Amino acid sequence: MSTPVSATHPVRCIRCRRALRRPSEDGYGPKCRRRVRRATKAPELGQYKPHLVERAVELLEQGAVIPLRKSLKNPVYLVVSSDGSSAYRTARAACNCPAGLKAVHVCKHRIAAHALELAN
Repeated sequence: MSTPVSATHPVRCIRCRRALRRPSEDGYGPKCRRRVRRATKAPELGQYKPHLVERAVELLEQGAVIPLRKSLKNPVYLVVSSDGSSAYRTARAACNCPAGLKAVHVCKHRIAAHALELAN
């Protein structure tokens, strides 16, 4: 998922949009990576099923969660599916993945969005 560095278009952090000196596989800069990892261990995520939290952490480590709309009230993210064949629009309140549409349990995409909101 890394992008080659060019003189005209520097690689940017997918969370804060700062230019990165050394691009990483997950797309985060060092400070944002620390914040996201700290947020994945937050007690607020204890309300979700542990196996879904683990899968959400995997999505965050792979850089599969991309902010689409940054707002204080309801940020929206684009989350790539596990197999990489599709992407879902996700917010903390809703997701358009099959599990999110059934709404029996909170899906891993919504948990990843919650973790990113905790990282702010």
